[in-house]
Amino acid sequence: MKDEFIIIERVFSDDEDNMSIGLANTRAIVPDIEANKDKMARAVEIFKSKGVNVAIFPEFALSGYFWEDTKACRRYMDNAVIENHTEWIDKTLKPMLDDELRAIVFNNIRKGPEGKYFNTTFILAAIEDFDYLKKENSYNKIFLPPLEKIYTETGADDRLFVDSKWGRFGFTTCYDFLFSQLLLEYAKIDKVDAIIQVASWRSLARRDYPGMNVGTDTYYGYLWDTVLPAKSAVNQVWTIACNAVGAHSITGAHFWGGSGIWSPSGINLLQASNINEELLIIHNVDIKGQRDREKDDFNYALDFESIYRPLHGQRTFTRIKG
Repeated sequence: MKDEFIIIERVFSDDEDNMSIGLANTRAIVPDIEANKDKMARAVEIFKSKGVNVAIFPEFALSGYFWEDTKACRRYMDNAVIENHTEWIDKTLKPMLDDELRAIVFNNIRKGPEGKYFNTTFILAAIEDFDYLKKENSYNKIFLPPLEKIYTETGADDRLFVDSKWGRFGFTTCYDFLFSQLLLEYAKIDKVDAIIQVASWRSLARRDYPGMNVGTDTYYGYLWDTVLPAKSAVNQVWTIACNAVGAHSITGAHFWGGSGIWSPSGINLLQASNINEELLIIHNVDIKGQRDREKDDFNYALDFESIYRPLHGQRTFTRIKG
């Protein structure tokens, strides 16, 4: 079968000990989790054949996004929870992990309190006895837009960072990325080298400034393209972002796509289409080395730490002396 994916492949460096990243700029179909599972498996096969070390998928890559008909949506989503698909993960995805393809990062809903779900990012890792379902190995989305509040429960104080030979990685989900304090915690307290951001970030919202003859129909997309590089630059961390693309099968809501990788300077190195499904592959990215070189040139953290002090036992800072 001829595959539907456009494949974009680039090489960051010649050092094959560095990290090769695969980003699936893909569209989930609702209500059809089996089609989404099939698409995800095909994408992993391609990533594996291309020598990817870590494959990353968008938010709701398995279930697809919610819609307003709560009765129909809940009926479908109750079947889409991760607890109902562990056998497929164990038999289809896990066997593709090996010494080269070390991890698959993906997102789905899982059972939560009082009939709600958690929006959870999971890591399948090629580590013996690693349980991707354990709380300490997953991340629950914290900040929820209005529609998601109907169906999901916040992760509240959740966070996740993992160490690897390539660096330390923190995790955010979609709307989380707009909240500066969360990124500050990851950068200044957890001292991550990179943020892995999975999203179903929408495209369309209207903003008008008629007196200036300025306006846009894709304001949310504009936010994606400006906030991600800005947060990378001010925190001096990589942003590795994987977003859904295309239209929701039921509501027609458009997702921005634009998956990509932003350096600690905020400069974009590669970005996917806002329209088409694409698989992005970036070989041999020097996560720690490049970040160290940029911090050696100018390290914002030194000036931050000269003014702000951490509050003992809390994940926050103060300028007040005492």
